Amino acid sequence: MKHDAAPSAPVDVSHIPDAVPRVEPKSRGGNKSPYEVFGKKYWVMSNALGYRAEGTASWYGRKFHGHATSNGEVYDMYGMTAAHKSLPLPTYLRVTNLANNRQVIVRVNDRGPFHDNRLIDLSYAAASKLDILRTGTGRVRVEAIDPAAWQKTGQITQSPMASAPVASRQPEGVVGRYLQVAAYGSQTNAIRAETLLRKELSELAVQTRSVLRGNQRLYRVHLGPLAAGTSLLELKERLLRLGFSSPLLVDFP
Repeated sequence: MKHDAAPSAPVDVSHIPDAVPRVEPKSRGGNKSPYEVFGKKYWVMSNALGYRAEGTASWYGRKFHGHATSNGEVYDMYGMTAAHKSLPLPTYLRVTNLANNRQVIVRVNDRGPFHDNRLIDLSYAAASKLDILRTGTGRVRVEAIDPAAWQKTGQITQSPMASAPVASRQPEGVVGRYLQVAAYGSQTNAIRAETLLRKELSELAVQTRSVLRGNQRLYRVHLGPLAAGTSLLELKERLLRLGFSSPLLVDFP
């Protein structure tokens, strides 16, 4: 097929259950880092702990149905799966359509979508359940699920992000080491920085933390938590190319 498409006749996917998070080893295929597509390099996260992001979701269907995914499995457009550029394979995600609050749980087993303005590619079934087939894309929130915690509690280990502007949130932090990219006295500037970082360093979680220093409120933009083995030199070089010249290594909390 030259162009992707939905099944030739509408399919009722309401009976298809969500993916069930379970502890799995990393796939042998699809986790090379960095990898290159269309001349652009992408870095794969060492783990998905604490990953949360908002962005545009698209979907893929008949054109890829029955073909191999990046981790060597077979793509089934009626399965609850997804493609992501930088999350480790596999990763389980809760995906929420921000327009109607519908939610699904998917298992990431593929790479993509390779468009700068898209965060995730959903299977036909997942997109149908979220009601984004007609529009083709939709604004979503994605949250990584810790399978071990899920099996014990049935819940994500972090509460969902509020729908408030990015820098007005005080995210529930994950203990660990972070790279403080910048600190701003302006909330607007912090939002701009976080938006840029989410786009250009999509394999890393980005958080903005607000702190009061004397009579001034500062908005600190953090990357992380950083996984063991992260190349700080390489990361700082990438930040320098984006215009962030003075990143600091910090521990949280």
